[in-house]
Amino acid sequence: MIRIKPLLRSAVAVGAVVGIAVSAAACSSSKSQSSASPAADTKAAASSGGTVASALRLGYFANVTHATAVVGVAHGDFEKALGTTKLTTQVYNAGPAEMTALLGGQLDAAYVGPSSALSAFVQSHGEALKIVAGATSGGAELVVKPDINSPADLKGKTLATPQKGNTQDVALRFWLKQQGLTANPDGTGDVSVNPQDNATTLDQFKAGHINGAWLPEPWASRLVTEAGAKVLVDEKDLWPNGQFSTTTLVVASSFLSKHPDSVKALIDGQIAANQWITANAADAQQLVNDQLKKLTGKALTDDEVKRSFSEQAVTNDPLAASLQTSLDHAVATGLLKKTDLHGIFDLSFLNAELAKSGQPAVSDAGLSKK
Repeated sequence: MIRIKPLLRSAVAVGAVVGIAVSAAACSSSKSQSSASPAADTKAAASSGGTVASALRLGYFANVTHATAVVGVAHGDFEKALGTTKLTTQVYNAGPAEMTALLGGQLDAAYVGPSSALSAFVQSHGEALKIVAGATSGGAELVVKPDINSPADLKGKTLATPQKGNTQDVALRFWLKQQGLTANPDGTGDVSVNPQDNATTLDQFKAGHINGAWLPEPWASRLVTEAGAKVLVDEKDLWPNGQFSTTTLVVASSFLSKHPDSVKALIDGQIAANQWITANAADAQQLVNDQLKKLTGKALTDDEVKRSFSEQAVTNDPLAASLQTSLDHAVATGLLKKTDLHGIFDLSFLNAELAKSGQPAVSDAGLSKK
């Protein structure tokens, strides 16, 4: 495994389809919201006690990096915390499609990678969503064929990512740029990047149609253990102290404004799920594996479970400073305009609930202004 100088992931626009969804969401929300800002609406609703939603639509991935969501659903932590609010769920392969659903009014909350959340926030001028908690740190790698030993060996090769514009896709494209390799959005360049479903990536790697992939867990581990891939880049090596946000919990601003009590309950469910995962590692791994089998049709091997869990950790901390650095690098490479990220986080609900359970508060420190 090569070691590269610390690199922090950039963010890229989710794409035209998200732009359409943002416009649609803006049009629909203009009919139901007052002229006050989302932040003001949230404070007003919270001060009046808010209302409990009849239902909450939650999106997440069938990944180990979404263990918080997988456990929260399967272990009943969300259901218990939400009480009379009915929980419905939808599983996605990657963030851009999930953010399209949230921005289009099909989801109320979602576990999603920071790049997708950041892109949606920037495109919607800070109106569409709030990050209300972290969920996972770490758990992403560039895994390749055994004969690839350096960035130079990637020239002329084809690599995969979960979806164009998702967190791992952005990480790969920016890393390639730092290595002096082009990877154009249309698939041309020194390296061809082929976004596709993770299960398809595994099959295509086995068949020799692609040379590697930048993937979240457990898919990186599956390519290593099932298909003989090796790690070229462990993303932890690219971040200070090896910590970077992989999964966050975002909530639609309109839902947060109308139903702050339900958001608080969802966060209570997350805190309970993360506490259980931390205190019951073996049982948590088994539960997640059982759910992945249910959701994807295939369970992980014991080695894959252990390896993928060792690569990442659950956390309630959104690691706010890493999001700012992601934007800074996006601006430096011309991928996004400089944007004031103040307002992307609303950690008040999380910190209030953490205090109740005797846990330290988290912070959005590290954000800079225009």
